Amino acid sequence: MSGISRRDLLASSAIAAAAAPSGWHAALAAAPASGMQASGFYRYRVGDYEMTAINDGVWLRTIDDKFVSNVPYQDVQKALADSFQPVDKLPIPFTSLVVNTGSKLVLIDAGTGGQLTQLAPQSGTWDANFAAAGFDPKNVDTILISHFHQDHINGLKSKDGALRFPNAEIRVSSPEWAFWMDDAQLSAAPESIRPVFLNARRIFADIAKDVKRFEPGDEVAPGIRSIAAYGHTPGHVAFAITSGDASMLALSDTSHNPWLFVRHPEWQAIVDTDAALAAETRKKMLDRAAADRMLVQGYHFPFPASGHIRQTATGYDLIPVMWQASL
Repeated sequence: MSGISRRDLLASSAIAAAAAPSGWHAALAAAPASGMQASGFYRYRVGDYEMTAINDGVWLRTIDDKFVSNVPYQDVQKALADSFQPVDKLPIPFTSLVVNTGSKLVLIDAGTGGQLTQLAPQSGTWDANFAAAGFDPKNVDTILISHFHQDHINGLKSKDGALRFPNAEIRVSSPEWAFWMDDAQLSAAPESIRPVFLNARRIFADIAKDVKRFEPGDEVAPGIRSIAAYGHTPGHVAFAITSGDASMLALSDTSHNPWLFVRHPEWQAIVDTDAALAAETRKKMLDRAAADRMLVQGYHFPFPASGHIRQTATGYDLIPVMWQASL
């Protein structure tokens, strides 16, 4: 028996519609399409800790043959097509993570602050989703920053420069701070990178004395340890979260789109400051996650941005978490 082609399927649907019984009538209560989704937050547990993923929308980034530097562009396009994604636009979601330890409310990365909507019109949903999840910015105890790119730090302040989490201690990695606050690095930076330096100074300059620096490897909150994950930026860190016998790895930007950089960890992306080092770091982190069967969270993974890493013959694969209605 031969298979059914797409043309056959569409043709049979049209015939069925045309042959509907004469007594059928149009719906009496036709509802207009809303164009809206439900609130974008998702909860799960790691031991006794309650984790809440907060969605901040998505950036549909236009890409070209420069996006991945060490493989032919057609390989990148094929990987995207094989994953049912457009071959010229890369979906880059933004997802912060709230960790409720029972005694502390810890936020890992602060989102875009709604300040990237000109670049990414589909972003800027963080505030509404944070509120829908039952949180108040005044109740955040600690904010851990993985690195200083705009989509991770802009949410620390409102557009007019006011602190959005007035009672939170802000903690950043020492090498990340040293790089972006170094005038010599700013002077030597390519023009395309200068806005990142200037934005970091806009966010941190007037609160510098209150920002706590940590060394990668330090415990930065109860049950949360920072991990050096250099390459994406010079001081980029991931976070290992442990409660009882359970643990997970918040990868931050160790890998962007999983269908490209988890499946092909050796691919070198234009978004990384040191692409070769980032690829080396990525392979080590994914190997650890696969070997230990750890739950992982990726800031740019498809929402709710968590799952497990499985090793394959050529790289790794992300197995997304299954939606659960209760914890």
